[in-house]
Amino acid sequence: MRVKTGFVRRRRHKKILKLARGFYSGRRKHFRKAKEQLERSMCYAFRDRKQKKRDFRSLWIVRINAACRMNDISYSKFMHGLKLANIDLDRKVLADMAMHDMAAFNQVVAMAKKALK
Repeated sequence: MRVKTGFVRRRRHKKILKLARGFYSGRRKHFRKAKEQLERSMCYAFRDRKQKKRDFRSLWIVRINAACRMNDISYSKFMHGLKLANIDLDRKVLADMAMHDMAAFNQVVAMAKKALK
């Protein structure tokens, strides 16, 4: 007599199909397609959690550079000036200042320029 998988298979399928909600067409309805897509999706999710950190750092650098150019200083010279002036602000905070509080950012740029001289 053969052993049928019974509720074990159903439980395994339900778990996969629950994770596949929101996928397109048969990739959410058919177990095999859902499983294949889920494997790919999990790989992308793992990769992009790391990628997101790089993307945001790049965005912050672009924003800081744009604000620095408005104050007649390059990004690299500005960052070097911050180090010399012992100002420990990370790029996230600097980018936020550049976007929302330009006056404060201009003061920081002035201190960095002063430290360079």
